[in-house]
Amino acid sequence: MSTTKRCYYETLEVERSVNEAGLKTAFRKLAMKWHPDKNPGDQSSEVKFKEISEAYEILKDGDKRAAYDRYGHAAFEQGASGGHGFGSGFASSFSDIFEDLFGMSGQRGRGGRERGADLRYNMEISLEEAFTGKTAQVQIPVSVTCESCSGTGAKAGSKPKACATCGGAGRLRHAQGFFTLERTCHACQGRGQVIENPCQSCSGSGRVTKERNLSVNIPPGVEDGTRIRLAGEGEAGVRGGPPGDLYIFLGLTSHGLFQRDGADLHCRVPVSMVTAALGGEFEVPAIDQSKTKVKVPSGTQSGQRFRIAGKGMPVLRSRQKGDMYVQVVVETPQNLTRKQQELLAEFEKLSSGATQPEAVGFFSRVKELFAGRTDGA
Repeated sequence: MSTTKRCYYETLEVERSVNEAGLKTAFRKLAMKWHPDKNPGDQSSEVKFKEISEAYEILKDGDKRAAYDRYGHAAFEQGASGGHGFGSGFASSFSDIFEDLFGMSGQRGRGGRERGADLRYNMEISLEEAFTGKTAQVQIPVSVTCESCSGTGAKAGSKPKACATCGGAGRLRHAQGFFTLERTCHACQGRGQVIENPCQSCSGSGRVTKERNLSVNIPPGVEDGTRIRLAGEGEAGVRGGPPGDLYIFLGLTSHGLFQRDGADLHCRVPVSMVTAALGGEFEVPAIDQSKTKVKVPSGTQSGQRFRIAGKGMPVLRSRQKGDMYVQVVVETPQNLTRKQQELLAEFEKLSSGATQPEAVGFFSRVKELFAGRTDGA
C-alpha cells in the first residue's frame, strides 16, 4: 500500500525545493553507497537501491514530480507508471549516472572510431619575447592517419569485421538483480570491430608516427604557465576517429635584470652613498628597449622604490600595461684610500641626530630599555 512507502524526498535525503542538479547529485551519492556491487551478499542494500532508484525515476520527470507533489504515492497506484516497476527506458534514463559510477563510459563509438589523444608540448621563451609576442615554429612527433589503409587499420582490399563476441555493439550486457549492466567488450576493446588482415604499415592501428611542423602564435603578455590550445593538432583518432588537441605550455626563462610580478616588472639598482645623500639621477633600461631616467631625491634610503608608469608588461589580450618599479640599494664604500678614510672620519665627527635620525633614535630606545631593566632590578 502507498501508506507504507517512504516519502520520495526523504528517500533521496533532499528538500522538496531541490532542483534538478541537486536531485541528480543526491541520487548519484546514494547509488554509489547502496549499489549491490558495492555490498555483495547484502539483501538490504538491494532493497535500498531499488527504493532510491524508484524515487529518482519519479522526481526527475517534471510531470511525474508535479503529480507526486499533489497526490503523493496515490498518483501512481493501480497500474500507473513509475510506482512499482521500470520500463524499457530505465537503462537509458540512468545511463549517464551509471557510467560515472561504475566506469562504463568511454570515447569509443561504433565502428571503433576513437578520438585521438591530446598532446602536450613545453616551450620556453624569454621575457622580451613575452613582451613583444612571437610566431614560433615547433616540430613534434605525432600520430597521423595511415595513408595505406586510410585509417581503417585493415589491409588494402579488406575491411574490418563485426566482433563476434558483442555482435558489433562494442559492449556486453550482464543481468544482475532487477536491471542490466553494460560493460566494454573485452574481445574488441569496445570498438565493435576486429581486423583479421591488419595493415602492414600501421600494424592495424590506422595511425603512423610522423614529424609535423606547426606555427604557434604567442600573443604579447603571456605569463609563465600560459596554455595555448591548437584544436585538432593532437594525435589522429583510431581508425578514422577525430584527432585530439595539442596544448602548448609556456615557460619563461629567468631575466638578468627584471623580476616579473603579473604585469609589473621589478629591478634593483645600486647607488653610491653620496648620490643617496645628496640626490642625483641615473638611467635604467626598460623592457621595451628604451631608457628611463630615475631621479633620486636627497636623503634616499636603501630599499626605497620608484614607480615608472606604463613601463611594465602588456596585459594579455588588453591594451593596458603594467608598471616598472626601481628599488635603489645604497652601496657602502669599499677599498677606501687614506684620504677618503680621513674625510669620512671627519664627516662622522660632524654628524648629529639630524643627519642620522634613525640610528640615533634606535640607540636611544636601546639605552632606555636597558636603563629600565636596571631600575627594576
